[in-house]
Amino acid sequence: MTAPLLVEEHDDRVMLRLNRPDVRNAIDLPMVQALHEACAELERTPRLALIVGEGGTFAAGADIAQLRERRRDDALQGINSGLFDRVHRLPMPVIALVNGYALGGGAELAYACDFRIGTPTTKIGNPEPALGILAAAGACRRLRELVGEPLAKEILLAGRVLTAEEAREVRLLNEVVPVDDLEAAGHRLADQILKQVPLAVRLTKSVFHAPPSAHPLVDNLAQAVLFETTEKTERMTAFLDRRKESR
Repeated sequence: MTAPLLVEEHDDRVMLRLNRPDVRNAIDLPMVQALHEACAELERTPRLALIVGEGGTFAAGADIAQLRERRRDDALQGINSGLFDRVHRLPMPVIALVNGYALGGGAELAYACDFRIGTPTTKIGNPEPALGILAAAGACRRLRELVGEPLAKEILLAGRVLTAEEAREVRLLNEVVPVDDLEAAGHRLADQILKQVPLAVRLTKSVFHAPPSAHPLVDNLAQAVLFETTEKTERMTAFLDRRKESR
């Protein structure tokens, strides 16, 4: 059987390829499990992750055939919401490379990532109410934070699907690039992130997503950890040396 997720490991990053192109990478239970396994590895060995869909589509949603059969107890398990929360909480940043459709659960997976890069073919939205359900895997809270309440309600309540340009204008997509440049653009962003000190990036992400009540304590604790690292001393010394040489 074809693997629902292809994992390409590198020293400083991992490429996760959603691999059900015959059904536009619809997210089914085997894919959910495979993504959990990938998350577990990224938690054990923190690295930046990039997620892309095979076959010209990011993910056209959850598997409707499976959704149709799910009942109350399935919903209460939080099958997709638990996974996407885990993606959201990964130690290092996650970049979604969104080609073609990112609808329903596919959109919610993209929302859970830290960055989203699209192509001119990208279409992103949440048509769940048209199928008699709601976007229950994070969209109802994350989308408002990402694009603001008025537009989020158009997407969630009226079924509006954003084009690539519309999504870029509201910064739901950080960048729109030609299809052939999508993965290269993802790696360029990854390279830029990885020029920073990895622990500083990791702790900044954690502080950024900490609840309001945790600040400023969590900021101060994270900074206290970083103040004791050799990377902080070395980088600041190099900065001061360069400034001295430029005078």
